[in-house]
Amino acid sequence: MANATVSPATIRPHEAAHFGALASEWWDPAGSSAMLHRLNPVRLRFIREAIDSHWGGDIRSRQPLAGKRVLDVGCGAGLLTEPLVRLGGMVTGVDAAAQNIAVARAHANAMDLDIAYHAGELSALDDGRFDLVTAMEVIEHVADKGAFVHALGERLADGGLMVLSSPNRTVRSRLLLVEGAERLGLVPHGTHDWSSFITPDELRELLAAAGLTMGTPRGIAFSPMRGLQLADDMALNYIVTVTRNTPLQPGV
Repeated sequence: MANATVSPATIRPHEAAHFGALASEWWDPAGSSAMLHRLNPVRLRFIREAIDSHWGGDIRSRQPLAGKRVLDVGCGAGLLTEPLVRLGGMVTGVDAAAQNIAVARAHANAMDLDIAYHAGELSALDDGRFDLVTAMEVIEHVADKGAFVHALGERLADGGLMVLSSPNRTVRSRLLLVEGAERLGLVPHGTHDWSSFITPDELRELLAAAGLTMGTPRGIAFSPMRGLQLADDMALNYIVTVTRNTPLQPGV
């Protein structure tokens, strides 16, 4: 449900066009991105816990990312990007759709938040490496997932942390996330291609090939009583931390 911003070999122009056309409604909690608004607090909880665990920070701190560089890939109009700034990060957001970046910049300016936004390819971003790299609901929208994961790894600083999330490719996700959610209007029609969903095992293999190690994934499940929440059930969606196996070589 986010946008794909990747290397030239993996970007899908029709994906960027699809999400760019929805840019004006991105910040409307009752609009086409309503599901993202419900999902965002769950993702942020996982990210905050991952930050505290990875860097051993004070769980009471309001700005655990102070002094750290953060990259939000497939940032859309900034729904996750802005909270990362409020957590103290020096944040860059990149997205394939120029319409999304225009909305993201306008919203950040209105909120008086300093965010470096870029429209276009991740490979074209000449901004070094980052302590935290996030790509939420993005990998399912790219054509070459291996190239995408490699590009993410190139942006991750030594000792850094990556957080990825994706729908899982299961029978239940096809019935509920694609056929059900789109038929009921919970997400815009054409948002998901179930065949492009990736399983945790497949993602782990891609990350390993890029010299990255995947942590234990957590499910993002739905309960009629509690709504979306972190859970052991990964049938619909999952979120995971990623770290580098070995330090990058100078100049790589």
